[in-house]
Amino acid sequence: MTSNLRLRILSAVVMAAVALGATWIGGWPFRLLAVAAGLAIFTEWTTICGIASRRVAFLVYLVLVGIPLLLVLIGIPAGVVLLALLSMFLLGLATPGPAGQSRWGAGGILYVVLPVVSMSMVRGDGMPGLVGILFLFAVVWGTDIFAYFVGRAVGGPKLAPAISPGKTWSGAVGGAICGVAAGIVVLAVAGTRLGWAFVAIALVLSVLSQIGDLFESWIKRRFGIKDSSSFIPGHGGVMDRLDGLVTAAIGLYVIGWLVSGAETPAAGLFGN
Repeated sequence: MTSNLRLRILSAVVMAAVALGATWIGGWPFRLLAVAAGLAIFTEWTTICGIASRRVAFLVYLVLVGIPLLLVLIGIPAGVVLLALLSMFLLGLATPGPAGQSRWGAGGILYVVLPVVSMSMVRGDGMPGLVGILFLFAVVWGTDIFAYFVGRAVGGPKLAPAISPGKTWSGAVGGAICGVAAGIVVLAVAGTRLGWAFVAIALVLSVLSQIGDLFESWIKRRFGIKDSSSFIPGHGGVMDRLDGLVTAAIGLYVIGWLVSGAETPAAGLFGN
């Protein structure tokens, strides 16, 4: 085992322990962790697209992203937070600056806040939220880990060579199968009444996770960088680690919203 692989494993274990601990507690500790991750992603996003180098612009977008994040942290209802997010997004688009700055700045607000809102609302304070977040983690982590190992072991045609040359169709399929299996195992252990609907939901989340991974790869290729930052030893940046979780969390929130509403999205899915 190489020293870099050992560092990656150690970092992953520490991050998983922190995430699972906050998830188990729920409430404001979980929201605090989600907001802290969102601010780290915001810092990396604005650095990548050049906004961070313009102090005034950075501070403006920090305020715009900070307002809805603060509302999430103090437990304001989802409807109010989403209305504030829409307002901040529109203000971000209207903020003057060099060509493309407003689009990237406003896009960053959505990229940061939507998954924070989604995970915070799904987790909530009850047992259904705990099961829902653990299910989400299992699908995303299972997809990410097994896509890497299956892709390396099997190889074959590239998934999106223009965006991420290392990813293969075999890795994508293998990751999806293992991600679905991991999610179903979590639900079975939690005593959730299983059905094909959960298999479909897990598959959708796995696909969304891989789309999120490709989207972040596209951003990095667009700006000519390898990692979003060097914040996490052996892994790169927070965006590099949470790219799949960002999109999958939004997907799970939307599904839960359709089933049982914006304020209690986990109740209808995992409340049995």
